Amino acid sequence: MASKPPVSVFILSRNEEQKIGPALESVSWAAEIVVIDSFSSDRTVEIATGHGARVVQIEFRRFGELRQAGIEHTTQPWIFSLDSDERCTPGARDEILRIVADPGSADAYLVPRQNFLLGRKIRHGGWYPDYRQPQLFRRGRMSYAAEDDVHEGWALQGRLGRMRNPIEQVPYRTLAEAIAKMNRYTSLGLSKQVRLGASSSFAKALLHAKWAFCKSYFLQLGFLDGGPGLVIAMLRFENSFYKHAKLIEHRRTPPGAV
Repeated sequence: MASKPPVSVFILSRNEEQKIGPALESVSWAAEIVVIDSFSSDRTVEIATGHGARVVQIEFRRFGELRQAGIEHTTQPWIFSLDSDERCTPGARDEILRIVADPGSADAYLVPRQNFLLGRKIRHGGWYPDYRQPQLFRRGRMSYAAEDDVHEGWALQGRLGRMRNPIEQVPYRTLAEAIAKMNRYTSLGLSKQVRLGASSSFAKALLHAKWAFCKSYFLQLGFLDGGPGLVIAMLRFENSFYKHAKLIEHRRTPPGAV
């Protein structure tokens, strides 16, 4: 039996029993799979161990810390970061195998993500290729900003490349989940805004929100994705508006107020 490629996969999870199974199945080819779990109360851990993953329990404080823990708790020369709502496609898998086998490969790779919303493949509105931080990288060449609560920063020592084959992502099963995630992430991002000394106003909040909508729906051609494209643009509007509004609320709330 051929040995598996020298790739460790880490997946962050917290109550992801509806999503994590397919994510794990999509990376069964890797030499090591580690799930960084924040004490799930559903069947997430059971499903992960059933797929042969090693589970490491870490209390959730911020995403930067969890991703850095993903590096520290894996062992292979290459690391592939996958979220519970993402799936490694056969095309992406084959490209990863070629990359890790080539001594001349770059040190880290941005990975395109093909998103789906309301049962439709999304090609516009800023949702494709939808890169986040590099998801495939050599051990010792990349680190995450552990102090970032969400949209965590990263630092790379070496050369950055781009993969051609996308992974797939179904970020929201329902619109209620999309709204809840927007609400959670704008709250998590508040501490970074405060740390950077950011300020805002309701006029600024509205202008930024209108720009986010127009950029997604018109400039990034979101209207070509039909109804889902409109939903995405509205989510961008709300995300931008509440990001600023929550900062205003924080600045105006006296210390110790209930």
